[in-house]
Amino acid sequence: MTWKDEYRDRCVSPAEALGVVRSGDRVWIQSGCGTPSTLVNALVARAPELHDVEVVHMMTLGSADYTRPEFQGRFRHRGMFLGANVREAIAAGRADYTPIFLSEIEGLFTSGALPLDVVLMQVSPPDAHGFVSLGTTVDCTLTASRYTTHLIAEVNQQMPRTHGDTFIHISRISAIVETDRPLLEYRSEQFTDLHLQVARNVATLIPDGATLQPGIGGIPEAVLTCLHDRRDLGIHTEMFSDSVIDLIEAGVINGERKSLHRGKAVAAFVLGTKRLFDFLHENPMCEFRPICYTNDPFIVSQNDRMVAINSAIQIDLTGQVCADSLGTRPYSGFGGQLDFIRGAARSQGGVPIIALPSTALHGSISRIVPVLEPGAGVVTSRADVHYVVTEHGIAYLHGKSLRERAEALIAIADPRFQQDLQDFAVRSHYLERKTESVLV
Repeated sequence: MTWKDEYRDRCVSPAEALGVVRSGDRVWIQSGCGTPSTLVNALVARAPELHDVEVVHMMTLGSADYTRPEFQGRFRHRGMFLGANVREAIAAGRADYTPIFLSEIEGLFTSGALPLDVVLMQVSPPDAHGFVSLGTTVDCTLTASRYTTHLIAEVNQQMPRTHGDTFIHISRISAIVETDRPLLEYRSEQFTDLHLQVARNVATLIPDGATLQPGIGGIPEAVLTCLHDRRDLGIHTEMFSDSVIDLIEAGVINGERKSLHRGKAVAAFVLGTKRLFDFLHENPMCEFRPICYTNDPFIVSQNDRMVAINSAIQIDLTGQVCADSLGTRPYSGFGGQLDFIRGAARSQGGVPIIALPSTALHGSISRIVPVLEPGAGVVTSRADVHYVVTEHGIAYLHGKSLRERAEALIAIADPRFQQDLQDFAVRSHYLERKTESVLV
């Protein structure tokens, strides 16, 4: 039997494909623009027949109907990184959040700590040798595909064929559902003038020949627009978006001075639009690998001049960074922040950056705070923080005392909040109270 025969034999309807799911199973879903929405919808349609099915994934796009109140007891979501489509369920207690570094998720599969029964993925059509590509989203799905009982693929005619460690042979797939639909798109946050002010400060820390982890959000998007005068930049990241295309086409990002995977833009997945999907199709410059590789701090550190750009919700006066929760309420996840902060810290000439606007809620509250909100999670410890950047400047904290940290962070806080921060620092004995000199 040829692979083409196997392919035809395994083509079924979405309902037939998802018929293998049993009560008590654990189901992994590919994330981001690779979210296999046809398969997800078929899974939800089986809700009346199922109970206690655990649905595990990082940030998916589209709806996550399995988290709706009426499906409580049928499905329960376990989030490894939270998107907008699951936050309400997490907050209401109908779903679970697992704080974990992205680089360590796959280890849960390989060790047996989190065994998988079913994996749902979206792939490109097969090539002449019977290999499909995971396209936009290798993430943890390639590894998950090797540690599951049932591997179900939505083969989408519009999924780009990407290079790197993205391929799975038809013989390994249990069931195939053919589709021809646009991929779910992720439109990056439009950066503001405030983001641009922060970005300009960040850009001063990025030398020619740097390898970037741009991260996600308004500030990383703005940073990329500030780099058109740089030369020979590279990419090694968990993800990138449409914004890198302009810098690649301008020759700014070419990877020529990378010390690892020279000439390649390395990522585990992308979040973007059709423009990016078309750019990636059969593009040998872009190389996809599992997150356990892209985010391994020891791999990251092998990139000389590694610049990691990550954001924060709050940072306290000692340098502790909260990036995954609003007080006790989980908001996103650990992501790759500490993976890349530690990797960049150990890179020759590396620059680990936490970048954030100094205020939130239209300037009404300070993001640089005396202490983190009660229940707020520390994603990056104060011993790991090097550069903190706001629109008001750059603070360097590594190796600094609590006094020096407080002084540096107060200096880059919004001036409206500096006195309150200073007063707290004095009461906490981070700083000495200033006394007027007495002339005798």
